[in-house]
Amino acid sequence: MKYDYLIVGAGLFGATFAQAVTEREKKCLVIDRRPHIAGNAFTEDVHGITVHKYGAHIFHTNNKIVWNYVNCFSEFNNFINSPIARYHNELYNLPFNMNTFSKMWNIFTPAEAKTIIEKQRADTGIIEPKNLEEQALFLVGYDIYEKLIKGYTEKQWGTDCCNLPASIIQRVPLRFTYNNNYFNDQYQGIPIGGYTVLVQKLLDGIDVKLNISYSDFINEYPDIARKIVYTGPIDDFFSYCYGELEYRSLRFETEILEVNDYQGNAVVNYTERNIPYTRIIEHKHFEFGMGNTNETIITREYPADWERGYEPYYPINNYRNNLIYEQYQTLSKSRPDIIFGGRLGKYKYYDMDKVIADALFEVAKELSSEN
Repeated sequence: MKYDYLIVGAGLFGATFAQAVTEREKKCLVIDRRPHIAGNAFTEDVHGITVHKYGAHIFHTNNKIVWNYVNCFSEFNNFINSPIARYHNELYNLPFNMNTFSKMWNIFTPAEAKTIIEKQRADTGIIEPKNLEEQALFLVGYDIYEKLIKGYTEKQWGTDCCNLPASIIQRVPLRFTYNNNYFNDQYQGIPIGGYTVLVQKLLDGIDVKLNISYSDFINEYPDIARKIVYTGPIDDFFSYCYGELEYRSLRFETEILEVNDYQGNAVVNYTERNIPYTRIIEHKHFEFGMGNTNETIITREYPADWERGYEPYYPINNYRNNLIYEQYQTLSKSRPDIIFGGRLGKYKYYDMDKVIADALFEVAKELSSEN
């Protein structure tokens, strides 16, 4: 065996695991089916602008250990995520806060906003919500639901809100202050130069092979490593023996425009259902002073149905899929030589800080078992 670990996937989980065990004098090989590292966080320089190829990625965390860890490998800027929602010709701040309420109802104080929301909640007459639509109305009333939740959610999930379970939207954050910071986390920012630079530093000195599938590689080199860290789809690993887990996918359309500034903000959500994309991101706003002043790059993000061969983005964690995943999770215990990780290996939507924290946890657990 040439390596201690074969790590399948060069995204944040795989790269963090590789760095942490290499630091402890283990030998790793990282492979990835894509032609690049960094997974869905991959960024590339286009005309001097750092482009988030697979949608906006904004690092945020309250975990000081994780924050200190990533800052060992990359300097972060102080980007604050303050998205805007566009409904017809109206603009609203997100998350729902006093700027949102003031624009929507021409009011000024938290007490006024709370009174309107409480009245609209009561007017619905809903006591036990049976679906997502009823749950949202029960939480925030008609105006916020109709303008800022309904169309966006239906595009994202590909069906009417009344067909979606209430569990998807257990709570809607309402902030009764004039604060447009989308996240409440203490630490927030984006690696200067992009996430690819961060992952390159995590993988510094580690063997990496790209454009290669796990199945082809392991068939050719079955004894290449003592253990495997697998960040691909867990159902694919087990040949779909319990059935196929479901996802939502995304499609991206990126344009280079000969204007200095297209929308004045990094992220603008489009909440009408008849507009097919959910948001437009303008990449130069994620970092400061980026690119040519007469040029900008935008990406429209389109939700899409998923099928095999498409990139899986969002696990659909409904009753059916969770039951199937539990069967795969039980089956995985029969393979102590495999460590499953990441959003596909654990069929869970992770924020980036949680992915890194989980990888560091798995490393600690793995190395402690050797002692």
